[in-house]
Amino acid sequence: MNLQEFKEKLFHLGEQHGFTDMELYYEREEKFACELYKGKIDSYDTSEVFGTSFRGLYEGKMGYAFTEKLDEESLSFLIENAKENAQFIEDEVQEEIFAGSEKYEEGNFYSTNLADVSIHEKINLLKEIEKHIYAYDERVTGTDYFMLSSGETKRAIMNSKGLNLREKKNHVGIYVSVIVKQGDQVKNGEYSKFTRNFSILKPEEIAKHAVEEALSQLDAQSAESKNYPVLLRNDAASALLQTFTPIFSAENTQKGQSALNGKTGEAISVPSLSIVDDPFLEEGLLSSSFDSEGVATVKKDIVKSGKLVSLMHNRKTAQKEGVESTGNAYKASYKGALTVAPTNLHVVPSDKSYHEIVSSISEGIVITELSGLHSGANTVSGDFSIAANGYFVKDGKIKNAINQMTIAGNFYELLNNIEAIGSDLEFSMGFMASGYIGSPSLLIKKLAVTVE
Repeated sequence: MNLQEFKEKLFHLGEQHGFTDMELYYEREEKFACELYKGKIDSYDTSEVFGTSFRGLYEGKMGYAFTEKLDEESLSFLIENAKENAQFIEDEVQEEIFAGSEKYEEGNFYSTNLADVSIHEKINLLKEIEKHIYAYDERVTGTDYFMLSSGETKRAIMNSKGLNLREKKNHVGIYVSVIVKQGDQVKNGEYSKFTRNFSILKPEEIAKHAVEEALSQLDAQSAESKNYPVLLRNDAASALLQTFTPIFSAENTQKGQSALNGKTGEAISVPSLSIVDDPFLEEGLLSSSFDSEGVATVKKDIVKSGKLVSLMHNRKTAQKEGVESTGNAYKASYKGALTVAPTNLHVVPSDKSYHEIVSSISEGIVITELSGLHSGANTVSGDFSIAANGYFVKDGKIKNAINQMTIAGNFYELLNNIEAIGSDLEFSMGFMASGYIGSPSLLIKKLAVTVE
């Protein structure tokens, strides 16, 4: 049966079983992924993930259930399971079904041009990129991974209070890791990009970026271990910000997992720093006009001119603090629990280029890549000690790559030690459950750098 018919039958059955407010959440995602290795398809996958979840108030408590089918059998399955697990809910603040926001801003998160791009065209793009990779430099020996993925998602929220919201979005992503060899040295360089505009993926530019990144890591040298001015290049800065983004969640402050509890309105960083959460960002991977509870999303300041303007809330965390939801309720999938997460959260860029910032450093370090972020960072205390790759800078010029090093510091202190913000905003390809997170390059006054 279709979704509308399923919803009507489900809510009718729910009423018969004693449910009051009810919600049906629907999600369908079509995925394509292809990996290439030396001209041949290494892996190829098309898939479709579909499911619905049901929430309903039963005897004053919220029950949950989900299914992958829209049939008669699933109706009773959802009702019975939601009724059963509602008995075990003991939250001090009970979730509620939301009747809807007064206004929803329209956004276009779906590209018909991208939808018309064939699988054949996507594979040809990979082949063209690979051709340019091997032609660029004789030291290229292969690719560590080389993949294109694309996805199209449909989502809907309907409830017994009359809410009926639907949206559709799509994207394509390229991931390239090139391997180069010079003597006994083996290094790699990466390129990754998400977009809804297939035409901006230029094979020659992608190949050039990845190969040059790899070549720049050759002939690495040692350096003195000490405190340096550190320029977190945009990709490294966005990865670090993504790791610590949970500190801006009201859910985490209420659990004592963030030092920002009670800091709203206070200065938490240098005045030059502003951070926004923008659900209508044109190329934002997590753009949406409503959150996972059906609350209208809005572009909002998280940090403005150094002051914490707002934490991110869903309706449950907002109720605890007597404020309004910020439209940041999040479900990782139709079967996921409601939590709090940003949409497209990023540091507001300046007009200063990456090269301008590099030229301002008399002696320092540029960090291009961070690894082991989640094991080396404590989001409660803010402390981090993370393996890193990068370059040594002397008299405003990049001199050489540096052997494996570790940078250490505290994220809360780092926010107050930002000396310059770049214009080169870039988004991290990391774990999307913490949002689509971006940052320009950030110059930090000093961090402890240990070179192995």
